[in-house]
Amino acid sequence: MYTSGLLFIGTQEIIIIVVLVLLLFGGKKIPELMRGLGRGVKEFKDGQRDDASENQNNNTNNNNNPQN
Repeated sequence: MYTSGLLFIGTQEIIIIVVLVLLLFGGKKIPELMRGLGRGVKEFKDGQRDDASENQNNNTNNNNNPQN
């Protein structure tokens, strides 16, 4: 099966997708959806940053207090 052709989306396909999204959700609902998506991405990035800082703090604490 030839699948690499599915990865390339042309201008016509993008226009069709945009029109379908407008028809499904309407012009008023799309900004709300994008706003929610933006909040989700921001929370995800904040969570990654918090997790990285926790790991760094745990590594520092483990190095300072070696267990016998």
